[in-house]
Amino acid sequence: MTAAATPSRQFAMVFDLNKCLGCQTCTIACKTQWTRGGGMAAMWWNIVNTIPGRGTPRDAFELGGGYRDGVPQAGELPGKRQWGEAWDFDYDKVFYDGNYGGNNYVKPREHDGAAPEWGPNWDEDMGAGEYPHSYFFYLPLVCMNCSKPACLEACPRDVIYRREEDGVVLVDEERCHGYRFCIEACPYKRIYFNEQRAIAQKCISCYPRLEKGVAPACVRQCPGRVRHVGFLDDVDSHIHKLVNDWKVALPLRPDFEVEPNVFYVPPTMPLAFDENGEFDDAASRMPLDELRLMFGPGVEHALAVIDAERQKVAAGGSSELMDILISRNWQDMLGPFPQDPGKLERPPPRNDATERRD
Repeated sequence: MTAAATPSRQFAMVFDLNKCLGCQTCTIACKTQWTRGGGMAAMWWNIVNTIPGRGTPRDAFELGGGYRDGVPQAGELPGKRQWGEAWDFDYDKVFYDGNYGGNNYVKPREHDGAAPEWGPNWDEDMGAGEYPHSYFFYLPLVCMNCSKPACLEACPRDVIYRREEDGVVLVDEERCHGYRFCIEACPYKRIYFNEQRAIAQKCISCYPRLEKGVAPACVRQCPGRVRHVGFLDDVDSHIHKLVNDWKVALPLRPDFEVEPNVFYVPPTMPLAFDENGEFDDAASRMPLDELRLMFGPGVEHALAVIDAERQKVAAGGSSELMDILISRNWQDMLGPFPQDPGKLERPPPRNDATERRD
């Protein structure tokens, strides 16, 4: 097994969960950019799940992997139905079968003809809690670019590596033999298996864009201004200030011990009601134990800081933290990657004669 090398700098992301709309624009931006190839139809390198929910794949955070007290933990390999296949639909029946009318509709089916039992975001927008204390929030997921990636250490062929220049974790597809130990080892289950090519594939943090000074597709396309990108060692960056100075951006499931470099500003859930139907200032709708499990013991401090800074601004004061989180100028969120991809120099198109000679 190979330990992860320490990069010279660490690329990182912060997702503000108080601004995520659950619109999946980031998901489609990633899908159209990276996962249109053979064997990738069911892949969602970026996905936005609803919490509380069972996730993608189903029960993702309960399938093992990662570490406990520094010891690697066994993980399960999710089956195709846990991931959810790219469904087929009964278009022919609806459009061409004259006896199919009435209340019938375009029904999804698995490739073997069975009715689907699960799929990505199967439980989207389904909350928990009893009325009037219902709650949910959206959780965007990508590769965490962990500082201690369990996937890397689980691979017997040294296929997975961290880039020296930015710590982005990548799969060498030329060397991969599709053993899938990496999928078992990843506690977030953010690695997919391409059955056609028999290789592992995952989010690559849009590293070809980073090399050109362009932010990842999911970041630039986010309409909610949720995603901040940059380097952790840049003391003037949003990333450094949110993670290290204000300490309101927290790792997801720190108990996995993989030291992820995607951080989350935890959701400030709506207040619960007291027995008189008034807001209870001391009670959140989401149980604090669940937030601690998701974001670690620092979540109470983070929520308290956010609330205090909000109140400061409401009273007429100013707050660096609120200015960062509001991000009135969205390009400030892009850190060192503000380049407009539409303005990059592109190679000239080949003419027909050139194509014939090739």
